[in-house]
Amino acid sequence: MKKIPLYLVLVAGALVSVAPYLLTMNAAFKSKQEILTSEPWAPPTDPILTNFAEVWSRYDFATFVVNSVIVAVAVTLGQLVFSTLAAYAFARLDFPGRDQLFWAYIATLMVPQIVTLVPTFIIVRELGLVDTHLGLVLPFVFGFLMPYGVFLVRQYFKTIPESIEHAARIDGAGTLTILWRVMVPMARPILGTLAVISFVNTWNNLLWPLIITHSESTRVITRGIAQMQSQFNQEYHLVLAASAMALLPLVAVFLAFQRHIVRSIALSGMK
Repeated sequence: MKKIPLYLVLVAGALVSVAPYLLTMNAAFKSKQEILTSEPWAPPTDPILTNFAEVWSRYDFATFVVNSVIVAVAVTLGQLVFSTLAAYAFARLDFPGRDQLFWAYIATLMVPQIVTLVPTFIIVRELGLVDTHLGLVLPFVFGFLMPYGVFLVRQYFKTIPESIEHAARIDGAGTLTILWRVMVPMARPILGTLAVISFVNTWNNLLWPLIITHSESTRVITRGIAQMQSQFNQEYHLVLAASAMALLPLVAVFLAFQRHIVRSIALSGMK
């Protein structure tokens, strides 16, 4: 009984967080006239699917989705590989200045993304990667989210007993063998969590694609929806339908990795 107020607060917080998504899904099935005249939370009187079909017919929405999938998957895989390598080095390898270098690297998290935006654009432009998929991927593989991923995986690696690693070395395993065959399988929960965080952040990112891309062939879904808002102007039903479709891959990714996320939270609380 004592925990009932706490649960009520948690439920209220969850409802506030989920409300915008529920409102988007609700309005996506309404006509333009109904959106403007009915109450926002009122269910559609006559649910329609023409909004979704019109989005696909007016725009090359399939290209937006494919580009977003390519970029999000590439960034996620890059984050997982390089974060794992760096995290293992900081957690297990012994070299001069290791801890100082780690905390100096983590301190870059305090630098706002907007501060590094112009230098990053200049570097990408000099490499000739403007309006390319590589230009969308590389800054996020080696930049913005990398310190957080390294910190997350490194802290998890440090909870794994060193005796397991020593036993593998006695059996003749080298450093990379221990990493990929011992440490990585044991770190699946935290790597699944990092994969979800990386995928969601990349999928929802608008600022960088807005700056670095200008052609239809490289336009991601957030950039496409932003263009729809400016071009369609008052046609909210189409924008909401596109936004609802953009949510579906995120829900699928979360459901796929939900078990790993819950397990990583449970294990992180164990001593």
